[in-house]
Amino acid sequence: MRRIFFFILPILIIVAAGFVVFGMVQARTDEDKLMDELKRKAKAVAESMELSVQAVLEMHNSRNANYLVEKFQTRDRLQGCVIYDAESKIVAITERFADWKDKPKPYLEAVFRDKIPFSGIEKFKDYTVYSYVLPVLREDGSALGSVEIIYDTSYVLGRLGEIWKGISVTLIVLFILIILASVIVLRQMFLLPVLRLTDWFKGFLRGEEAHHRHPLTDKDELGKLANEVEQVALSLRVARRAIVEDAQTQLNKEEVWTENKLRSFIQAKLGTSTMLVVSNREPYMHMADDATGKILCIRPASGVVTAIGPILRALGGTWIAHGAGNADRKFVNSKDKIGVPPEDNRYILRRVWLTKDEEEEYYYGFSNEGLWPLCHITHTRPIFSEKDWDTYQKVNQKFADAVIEELPSGPAFVFIQDYHFTLLPAMIKAKRPDVVVALFWHIPWPNPEVFSVCPYQKQILNGMLACDLIGFHVQYHCNNFLETANRLLECRLNTEKFSIVRGAHETLVRAFPISIALPSPEDVILEKELAKVRKEHKLEGKIVAVGVDRIDYTKGIGERILAVDRFLEKNPEYKKKFVFVQIGAPSRTHIKRYHDLGGEIDELVEKVNWKHSDGDYKPIIYIKRHLSTEEIAPFYALADICIVSSLHDGMNLVAKEYVAAKQDETGVLLLSCFTGAIREFTEAISINPYATEEFADAIRMAVTMSPEEQRRRMAAMRKIVQENNVYRWAGSIVSELSGIRNRDHEKPSA
Repeated sequence: MRRIFFFILPILIIVAAGFVVFGMVQARTDEDKLMDELKRKAKAVAESMELSVQAVLEMHNSRNANYLVEKFQTRDRLQGCVIYDAESKIVAITERFADWKDKPKPYLEAVFRDKIPFSGIEKFKDYTVYSYVLPVLREDGSALGSVEIIYDTSYVLGRLGEIWKGISVTLIVLFILIILASVIVLRQMFLLPVLRLTDWFKGFLRGEEAHHRHPLTDKDELGKLANEVEQVALSLRVARRAIVEDAQTQLNKEEVWTENKLRSFIQAKLGTSTMLVVSNREPYMHMADDATGKILCIRPASGVVTAIGPILRALGGTWIAHGAGNADRKFVNSKDKIGVPPEDNRYILRRVWLTKDEEEEYYYGFSNEGLWPLCHITHTRPIFSEKDWDTYQKVNQKFADAVIEELPSGPAFVFIQDYHFTLLPAMIKAKRPDVVVALFWHIPWPNPEVFSVCPYQKQILNGMLACDLIGFHVQYHCNNFLETANRLLECRLNTEKFSIVRGAHETLVRAFPISIALPSPEDVILEKELAKVRKEHKLEGKIVAVGVDRIDYTKGIGERILAVDRFLEKNPEYKKKFVFVQIGAPSRTHIKRYHDLGGEIDELVEKVNWKHSDGDYKPIIYIKRHLSTEEIAPFYALADICIVSSLHDGMNLVAKEYVAAKQDETGVLLLSCFTGAIREFTEAISINPYATEEFADAIRMAVTMSPEEQRRRMAAMRKIVQENNVYRWAGSIVSELSGIRNRDHEKPSA
C-alpha cells in the first residue's frame, strides 16, 4: 500500500497544482467580469436619474427627492441612493442605508471641483460596497449637486466562493477516480502477478504438484523475473529438502547435539520465521555497583536463561523480558532494545518496564505468593489477592502489547516461559491468531484438587489453552494438567495425540525434560582455582558435600542441614573429616515467608555448627550470596557429594550441572525423589528429604561408596546429560512447533 501511495502522490500533486492555477485564473476572470458588470449598472442607473435629480435640486423639492431615492428600497443588490446639494449636504437617502450619512466622504469634494464622476470600493460596517457618484450640473456647467448609487459587492465574493467550491469538489472526485484507477491498474499489472508468483513460490517449496510451473507467461520484465525466481526456487527446494531430511535424521540419531547442529536444525525446520521468547527474567541485565560506581552486564543464574539462550543464538529473534537491572535503561535504544550477547550480538533483548507496585503485586504477589506455593506442594499456604490478580492481568497485557508490536506480518513463533504469563497466550491469539504460541511450564503442575484452590482457575486455564503447545518437564505433570483441564473446563481430551480440544482449537501437551550442555574439555577447572577455594574455606583433606540453591522453601535446605546433623550424630568418626558447603542465593526477600526462611536457616546452621564444632572445625559452611556460574564451578568440581533435596521440583538443573562438571567421573549425587531429574538419573542415590534417618544413611552411603562404583554411576549419568542435552531439548521443541505450523498450513481455508 505504501508503494501505491508513493506512485500516486506525484500525480495527485501535479493535478492539484493544475487545478489551483486554473482556479486562480478562473476566479480572477469572473471577478473582473462581475465588477465590470456592476460598474456599468451603477453608471447607467445614475445617468438615468440625472434629469430627475436636477429638477428636484433646482426646485428644492425634498418630498420628490425622498420619493426618488425610496424607489431603490426594494432593488436586489442595490443598497441605496443618496442625493447631495452643491455643499455636499444630503438632501435625501434610501432609508435602509441611512447609516451611510455618518460615513466621511472625502471624494465628494473632488467630484464638485473637477465635475467628473467618481467610482470605487468603500468599506462600510463589516462589508464592502461599490459607490458611483455622478455630478449634477446646471446648463451653464456649474455644479448643482450630485447623485450617489451604492451597490453591495458581497454577491461577487459569493460567486467566487462558489467557483472555488466547485473546483474543490471536482478536485476531490478527480483524486478519488485517480486513486481508484491507479490501484486497479497497479493491482492488475503488478500486485496480482506478484501475489500469484509468491503463492506459487511457497507451494513450489512445499513440493505441490500444481506449482511446478510459474503462473506468469508474459514476456515483459516481470515474466523474466519469474523465470529467474523459478530457477532459484528449484535450487532452494532441493537444498532445503536435503537439509530437513538431514536435520530430522540427526534428531533421531543417538549422537551429541551441539549449538551448531541446533542452528542447522532450526534453520531447516523454521526457515526465516521469527522467534519471540517471553520471560519474566532477562538473559542479560545491567547492574550498577554502588561501591565502585561501575556498571556490569550480568548473566543471571537461571535455568530458563541457560535453556532458551541457545535457541535464540541459533535462530535470532527477540527476547522480551522485564528490565529489572538498576542500570538497564541506560543501555537500550529508543525502542527499549539492545543487542545481546554484549560481546557477540546474536539476537535482540526488548526490555519491558514495570513500576514498583506492578513488580510487587504481579511478581512477588500473585506469581510467587499465589501460583508458586500452589504448584509446589510443600505445605506453604498460597495467598490470592484481588489486587494482585488485577495487576497480574495488567502486566500480562503490557507484555502482550510488546509482543504484538514486535511480531512481523509473516510467520512467527512465540515461546512463553513459565507461570508468570498464563494469560498471555489468549491475549496474543486475540490479535494474531495466525501466530504459533507455545508455553513451557518450568515448575510442577499439581493435581486438580490442589489447583482448584485457585479462585481464578478458569481464567488461567482459558489463557493457557489458547496455546498451540504446552510443555512440562515430565509426563506426570502433563497428566496432571490434562486431568485438571478435563475436570474444570468444558473440553475434549484426545488421548492418542495427548491434546486438549476446545471448539476448533487444539492444544498439544508434551513432556520435554530440560537439560544443560556438557562443558567442553577446554572448560576444565584449573587446579590453582580449586586450590584457592580449598584454602579459602579450609577444605584440604576433607570430604566435601555441596548444595547450590536459591533460598526457597521448596529446596529442602533445612531438611538437608538436619540430615547432615543426624549423619554426624550417627557417624561421629566423620567429624573434622566431613564438610557440607551450602551456597544459598537470597531470593524474593520481599515476601514474608522467604524473609522468615532466611532467619530459620541462619539459626539452624548456627545450631548445628555449635553442636559439632571442634576447634576451628565447623561442619557447615554457609555462603549466603549470589555467585556467578564461574564462581560456582570450582565447588562442583571439588565436591565429592552433591545434595539436591528439593521438596518438590519440576526438574532441578543443579543435579545436571554437578554431573556435567565431573569430567573425571568421580563424585556421588544425592537426589530427591520429588524432582523431575530423578526419572532420568536412576543411578543417583534417591532420598526422601522428609525422612531424616534415611537421608542421613544416604549421606553415609555416599561417603563410603567405592571409586569404581562412583565412576560407574557418574558415567551413566553423564551419558544421559550428553545425549539429552539442552540443544536436543530445544530441537525437540522446535520440531514440535514446526509440525504445528505445517498442520495449520494444511488446514482448508474457511
